[in-house]
Amino acid sequence: MNQKMKPNFTVEFKQDAAQLVISKGYSAQEAATSLGVSVSALRKWVKAEKGVFQKEHVLSKGLLNLSDHEELIRLRKENARLKMEREILKKASAFFAQEMK
Repeated sequence: MNQKMKPNFTVEFKQDAAQLVISKGYSAQEAATSLGVSVSALRKWVKAEKGVFQKEHVLSKGLLNLSDHEELIRLRKENARLKMEREILKKASAFFAQEMK
C-alpha cells in the first residue's frame, strides 16, 4: 500500500513561512514553491499569523493562531493520557479493595 504521509511542520516553521509573505513581500505561490509546501497550507498559516480575526470572532468561529493551535493539540493529548492514567488507577484501587476483603 502506498500511503502518502502528511508532513508535520513545527510552529516556528509555519510562522517563518507566513512571515515571508507578510513581511518580505513574497507571493504565496513563490514562498510555497521555494519551501516545498502547498499554497493552500501556506495561505492558512498566513491567515492565522496575520491575526485577521478579532478575539470574539475567533471564539465564535473556532479559529486559532498557529501557536494556540499547537498548544491545543498538546493539551488534548495530555488530557487523554491523564484520563487513561486515572482509569487505570481506579481499576487498580478496585482490584486491591477486592483483594483486601
